[in-house]
Amino acid sequence: MFQPKIPVMPTPTRAAAPPAVVEPASVVPGTQTPPPVPVAPVPSRPVVRLSPGTVLALVGGGTAVVLVVGAVLVSLLLAVALTGASVAVCTVVVRSILATDSRR
Repeated sequence: MFQPKIPVMPTPTRAAAPPAVVEPASVVPGTQTPPPVPVAPVPSRPVVRLSPGTVLALVGGGTAVVLVVGAVLVSLLLAVALTGASVAVCTVVVRSILATDSRR
């Protein structure tokens, strides 16, 4: 059941035929067809036409996105800076408390 079954090559029943002789065909000139008329390519998708109002809205939207992303990044940087400053102040206070405590 789990042993592979190898296909057996069947033995030929008749003698092999000699290869057929291929003779070259003669080339007969045919009638010439006129070249196809050039046709303008059809665009695969419709052309987008922007009015001045649409362009102004796109520029305004892009500007708003840039300003919002910039404000978020600046606020994150400010939060990191404030956290670092407060950790530094806490470190100085703790060192001062420990130094004065060890002097007594």
